[in-house]
Amino acid sequence: MTTAEKTLFTVLRADAPPVPSLPPFGQFIGGQFVASTSTEKVDVVNPATEEILTQVPAGTAEDVDAAVEAAVAAKDAWAATTPRDRSAVLLRIADIIEANREVFETLEAANTGKPAAVAEDDISSAIDTFRFSAGAARAYSTLGSDDYAENHTSVIHREPVGVVGVITPWNYPLLMAAWKIAPVLGAGNTLVLKPSEQTPLTTLKLAELIADEVPAGVVNIVTGPGRVVGNRLSEHPRVDLVAITGSVGSGQKVAASAAGSVKRVHLELGGKAPVVVFADADLEAAAKGVRSTGFWNGGQECGAACRVLVHESVADKFTELLVKEISEITVGTPGAEDAEIGSMISKAHYERVLAALDDVRKDGHTIAVGGRAIEGPGYFIEPTVVTNVPAGAPISSNEIFGPVVSVETFSTDEEAVTRANETIYGLAASVWTKDSARSLNVPRKLDFGTVWVNSHLVIATEMPWGGFKGSGYGRDLSSYALDDFSRTKHVMYNRG
Repeated sequence: MTTAEKTLFTVLRADAPPVPSLPPFGQFIGGQFVASTSTEKVDVVNPATEEILTQVPAGTAEDVDAAVEAAVAAKDAWAATTPRDRSAVLLRIADIIEANREVFETLEAANTGKPAAVAEDDISSAIDTFRFSAGAARAYSTLGSDDYAENHTSVIHREPVGVVGVITPWNYPLLMAAWKIAPVLGAGNTLVLKPSEQTPLTTLKLAELIADEVPAGVVNIVTGPGRVVGNRLSEHPRVDLVAITGSVGSGQKVAASAAGSVKRVHLELGGKAPVVVFADADLEAAAKGVRSTGFWNGGQECGAACRVLVHESVADKFTELLVKEISEITVGTPGAEDAEIGSMISKAHYERVLAALDDVRKDGHTIAVGGRAIEGPGYFIEPTVVTNVPAGAPISSNEIFGPVVSVETFSTDEEAVTRANETIYGLAASVWTKDSARSLNVPRKLDFGTVWVNSHLVIATEMPWGGFKGSGYGRDLSSYALDDFSRTKHVMYNRG
């Protein structure tokens, strides 16, 4: 162990707050919790303590079929409601989450190991997503009705696609469910949602609390492994669109499975966000920005500021500032005061991140701070900065999805753009500069769905979120999300 690799971090541990009432055991189908056709169960673990919180059913294809039938039975009546009526339901869901904020925050923290500040932000953002979608559902814009051919009047109808299958990830369980449920319902669809089998609690709790507010069959939740539940959703002939937030590999499987029935697919996949720091940038602001956004949610964030490209003339100064910032990060269990990052989501993911750090050592890169597991219960890893990373190194392109940031250098603006774009991902990036011309020109050349200038990971519900290339296609948030879960029909009337 080198001097830089000596353990600097300890876990701030606090007594876990009592877990609020857990959701009922079963699948949520047709407006109520029902028994699964499987007797198998999945343990739901608190990754900060390694304690089992509860169990949920390991669902089956038959469970999915029942949920899809319920969604199909409900879709015509729900599609026939007015935008105002659907908006009222979404606003009521937002109010229910707000009224039960403490329940959701505590459940989310216990199920994911998130610090309180991250869990609070997740729940606030979920509430905002429902409220925004409630307004957007009433404010579609489309081509005006008119004569575009002689003596023929054209009208554009915007219709729901029908039944939407949704697969959500473990890093933001309730928030990613909200990102899908709100626009899917706002556009007039019904849905069947599979939460991650590791983190289903807040999604199931939401179903329990909104059961009397949403017509039976409009929202259905089936828990279970992706290879069974997710695959059946993707291939099901009566599911009209399938939307997933997950890894590139998961997205590829969903798209391939969906191709059999030629259904639409909405993919929000991984990322490896470059942070391009030019010589004229405010280096202290950039270092603080990477501290807060490279390690947000323990780095388990597809838009995390995890790959820094810094101009060679300021690389030493920036790295010094960054290492100082990261050395001051507090690691803690949910409930620990001022904890900035928590645990990895599971033992398997914890081991994957540690294996990636072993590869970093084998590749000869410098671990300037962190790089080790933290002793004690829970799946905690030290916040880590890797330096002396050459062009083309695996760490520059492989998504680690943990508390690891790499630093590499560039010489010219052209090299910075080329290197930033040399990744299969195209989700997010940021540019740090005081030069106004550069701040306008460089983002246009970066092949990413979101590019920030002098900030990172600032998300507004009104603005679209989604990527290019391996990061998928389709847009979450904004009115574009409602477009994605709609279809347009052209009706032309002959007046001749």
